[in-house]
Amino acid sequence: MLKLRVMTAVVLLLLFLLALFVLPVSGWAVLVVVVVLQGASEWSRLSKLTGRRAYVFWALTLVMILGLVWFDATHTPEQQVFIHLLVYAVSALLWLIIVPTWLMMGWKIEQPPLMALVGWAVLIPTGLAMMDLRFFDPSPWMLLFVMGLVSAADISAYFAGRKFGKNKLAPSISPGKTWEGAAGAMLGVSVYVVLVWSFSSFFSRRELLPVLLLASWWWVVLAIIGDLFESAIKRQAGVKDSGALLPGHGGLLDRIDALTSTLPLAALAVLLQRMA
Repeated sequence: MLKLRVMTAVVLLLLFLLALFVLPVSGWAVLVVVVVLQGASEWSRLSKLTGRRAYVFWALTLVMILGLVWFDATHTPEQQVFIHLLVYAVSALLWLIIVPTWLMMGWKIEQPPLMALVGWAVLIPTGLAMMDLRFFDPSPWMLLFVMGLVSAADISAYFAGRKFGKNKLAPSISPGKTWEGAAGAMLGVSVYVVLVWSFSSFFSRRELLPVLLLASWWWVVLAIIGDLFESAIKRQAGVKDSGALLPGHGGLLDRIDALTSTLPLAALAVLLQRMA
């Protein structure tokens, strides 16, 4: 299983890097739309949206993400800011308040319409952030930096948890996750940030290192929340994986769960910094 998981991850990484550095803006937008729609398909399964409800959810998701693409293509950057801030504010509300409360209280929300709203709050800001972060300077390195940070946390947590994991982080939600894995993620992203700071001309200013480290630790917390939330949703749905798209990984949501809670807030932070 580990070998298959690694092989799939390598192929995905190569394809992602090719798309990131080669695709034009329009091509990247098409890719993001496909990612969001695949996520919507898997979310409808987790939410037990079937038949006509699943089709309506998927179609409305398509309308929303295409609406954002159209808006960005036909309006000035100044006009775009308000809509982008609104979308990211919804994401911040979800990941900073609603989801932590959801996990602590052990909510089981099975009403399909409510789950559809949550799905849009998860998927639409993620798609918008994938477009914004690729556009933000230094393009496309900003998006690669944030996604690399999340991957460093994921890989470090996995191996630290396998080697040292004893104390369960959230046994009722995801028995495989441990505090030792979380500590490994913190260490892994710290090393990652120091390496990026050392070799990147954009991030190499001395005063940036403490800020980057603090932000990276906070992003680990967000990544863990996103991971645990998807685990809780899968447990509620009674499934092991969100789908079977990626060999060794499950569905697309199984691969990007931590990105759904980190990319929108990273885009929000960059956007607010640029407005200051």
